[in-house]
Amino acid sequence: MSVVILDFGSQFTRLIARRFRELGAYSVILPSSASLERIQQENPQGIVLSGGPSSVYDENAPKPAAGVLDLNVPILGVCYGMQYLAQQAGGDVKRAGKREYGKADLTRYGGQLFAGIQGEFVAWMSHSDSVTQLPQGYEVVAETEDTPVTAIENPQTRRYGVQFHPEVVHTPKGGQLLANFLDICGVRRDWNAEHIVEELVEGVRGQVGDGKVLLAISGGVDSSTLALLLAKAVGDRLTAVFIDHGLLRLGEREQVEAALRPLGVNLVTVDARAEFMGALAGVSDPEQKRKIIGREFIRAFERETAKLGHFDFLAQGTLYPDVIESAGGEGAANIKSHHNVGGLPEDLNFKLVEPFRTLFKDEVREIARLLGLPDHIRMRHPFPGPGLAIRVLGEVTEAKLDILRRVDDIFISGLREFGLYDGCSQALAVLTPIQSVGVMGDERTYSYTAALRAVTTEDFMTAEWARLPYDFLATMSNRIVNQVHEINRVVYDITGKPPATIEWE
Repeated sequence: MSVVILDFGSQFTRLIARRFRELGAYSVILPSSASLERIQQENPQGIVLSGGPSSVYDENAPKPAAGVLDLNVPILGVCYGMQYLAQQAGGDVKRAGKREYGKADLTRYGGQLFAGIQGEFVAWMSHSDSVTQLPQGYEVVAETEDTPVTAIENPQTRRYGVQFHPEVVHTPKGGQLLANFLDICGVRRDWNAEHIVEELVEGVRGQVGDGKVLLAISGGVDSSTLALLLAKAVGDRLTAVFIDHGLLRLGEREQVEAALRPLGVNLVTVDARAEFMGALAGVSDPEQKRKIIGREFIRAFERETAKLGHFDFLAQGTLYPDVIESAGGEGAANIKSHHNVGGLPEDLNFKLVEPFRTLFKDEVREIARLLGLPDHIRMRHPFPGPGLAIRVLGEVTEAKLDILRRVDDIFISGLREFGLYDGCSQALAVLTPIQSVGVMGDERTYSYTAALRAVTTEDFMTAEWARLPYDFLATMSNRIVNQVHEINRVVYDITGKPPATIEWE
C-alpha cells in the first residue's frame, strides 16, 4: 500500500516523496510514462502528478498512461500536474498574464486539502501557465492576488490540484496539506527507520543471493551505514575496501581505519594515490575530473578483486540527490555528474547494489542510529566521492592539495571549537586559482585566495548559506593567512542553492 508519485520532470519531485515519508507514509516515484500495470503493482491508495517544466498544451507534453486518471483512488496534481488534471477534465490552461515565481500569500483558501489549516498561508510558486477555465464538477478552493485559480478540487471524484509546491520548505504549512491528502487516501502511517531497514535487508538478500559483495568505504555516513546494513544482510560475504585516492582531507585515512575496524568491518585499505594523480594530471574541467575519478575508482576495485578473489556485486551509497543532479529523474536537467552515477565505465565488471538510491540523507542517518553507528560518524558532514579534486578549482596538483588540506583543517576544527559544526549541514574550503597582491610583515605577497562555504539545509535539494558570526569568520581568516602562507586572502560564499550548487565544481 503506497502513494505513487508520477514524475513529470520537476526538481522537487523527490521532496514530495520525502514529505510523505516524514509523515509516516510509504511512497514511491515512477516516471510519468509508467504503464498502468506498473503503477497498479504498487497497490496505490493515492496518486500524485508532479510538477514539471512542460506546458500541457505543447504537442509533446508528457502525460500518464491511459487509464491512470480513471483509477478509483484520490489524485493530487501539483503545478503541471494540476494543469494536466484540469485540462483532461475539460478545463482550459493558458499562458498566465503574469508569471509567478517565489513566495505568494493565499488571499483565501478552504476545502478538504486545507482542512484544519488556519492563519496565513504562504505558498511557493513557480509557474508560467494557469488554469483559466474550470472543468465541470471542480471548484476553486484557493487563490492569490495574481492567480485566481491557485487550488481546485472535486470532492465527488476525489481529484485535487494546487498551483504551488506544498513539498518545499518555502511553503511552511505545505506539510499539513499533504497530511490532509494522506487522510483522504486512507494511507497507513507505518513508514519508519525500522521498516526501512527490514525492507532494505530483504531487498539486498533478494538481489545478492549467495553472491559476494564489494563495498567502497569513504568513512562518511553513507558508506559506513551501508557497510553495517550489508553486514547485517550478507555477513562475511561483504568485503569493504577503502581507496586512498590522495584526495582526502588531513589525517582522514587514519581516522577511517580507526573508526570502522573496531566496529567489526572487514576493511581493506588500498593506496592508489599515484594512479589517481597521474590520471588527473593536466585536467581542469570539473566534469572530466569527476568522470576520471569514477573510472579510476572502478579500476582500483578491479585490481583489488584480482587479489581478494571474485566478487559479483559492487555496492554504492548512492542517494536521491546524487541521482537527481545526474539527471536520474525523467525530464530533469543534468546539473553535474556524480562519480557513482555518471562516471562509471560501460565495461563495469560488477552488478551494482544501491540500497540507498531512493533515500535522503536524513533517512540514512536514522538508519545509522538504528544500526548503532557512533554519532561522530553518523552526524559527520557529507564529503564528496571525488574528494578535494572538486574543491581545488582547475588542475589538481600535490602542492595545491597540501594547501587546501591545511585550510580545510583550520576551518572545520574552528567550527567544532566554536560549537558551530552541528548547526551547519555541510562546510568546506575551496582553493581558487585566483592570486592577488597582499602585504604581510611589510612585504608584498602574491598568493592564492581561499573560499569558505557553509550551508544549512533540510534535504540538500535546496540550501541557504550559513549565517556564521563575523567574529568567527574574522578568526578563521586570521588563522588561515597566518598558518597557511600560500594564502593571503579569504572570502566567504553567501550564495544559496539554487542558483549555486553546494560544491563549487
